[in-house]
Amino acid sequence: MKLAVYGKGGIGKSTISCNISIALAKRGKKVLQIGCDPKHDSTFTLTGFLIPTIIDTLQAKDYHYEDVWPEDVIYQGYGGVDCVEAGGPPAGAGCGGYVVGETVKLLKELNAFYEYDVILFDVLGDVVCGGFAAPLNYADYCIIVTDNGFDALFAANRIAASVREKARTHPLRLAGLIGNRTAKRDLIDKYVEACPMPVLELLPLIEDIRISRVKGKTLFEMAEAESALTYILCFYLNIADQLLTEPEGVIPRELADRELFSLLSDFYLNPSESNKKDSKNINSLELKKNDLNKESLDFFLV
Repeated sequence: MKLAVYGKGGIGKSTISCNISIALAKRGKKVLQIGCDPKHDSTFTLTGFLIPTIIDTLQAKDYHYEDVWPEDVIYQGYGGVDCVEAGGPPAGAGCGGYVVGETVKLLKELNAFYEYDVILFDVLGDVVCGGFAAPLNYADYCIIVTDNGFDALFAANRIAASVREKARTHPLRLAGLIGNRTAKRDLIDKYVEACPMPVLELLPLIEDIRISRVKGKTLFEMAEAESALTYILCFYLNIADQLLTEPEGVIPRELADRELFSLLSDFYLNPSESNKKDSKNINSLELKKNDLNKESLDFFLV
């Protein structure tokens, strides 16, 4: 199974990817995580350091693939998850899609690409040009990370469009959305109602998820020393269990930009009838409370 994780830049894809990789490994699967970002920090919380990239290694070997060994580019991280960083071209030059292609080519040369039960591509931001959409060429499922905000859902919609386009020529499906560090889901629900797709999980709004990235550790590793974090692991294990059932997935039909903008902005500008009703009930309670206070005041005046 091959997974491609996308989402708005800074939404928490790498943190989620690392914890999903461990969750899949905990379920007995041999897992490889491939970071597809020039920052090459996707696997940082798995390995504890920035591992050399495929491109750096190939450049050092003058692109002689025969001189590259698996141990030159594949590093084992926490939980037995193997890690690779594709790297990227110099800033302002080259194409990220080419780098992903070279990474897959090298792994195939090393007979490593087909050795794993699960390969997870953690992909740069929400860039959906032909280059950074390249991991979708190899993926069985796409996972979109979002939150309950406008910008992240707008990015999710653009990624959904890429999935639909790639699905024309590849056996690709959208596994679903993961809501990251969100206390509410009203906008997410509004979006998936208009653009039907599964919601795999909503991760709680807790600071430990962000701190884990700063510490360079996964939540699974942190939970070994902090038992209070154990409950969080169930969220990632649940995602892993859903993926391992090989869900049918969907080919999404994204919303037009103006339609999406109207949908999400109207949610706040024109509250639903249920929200109006709740507001009316609150006002009624306030009126009753004021009446009671007035009656009490009249009693004391008498």
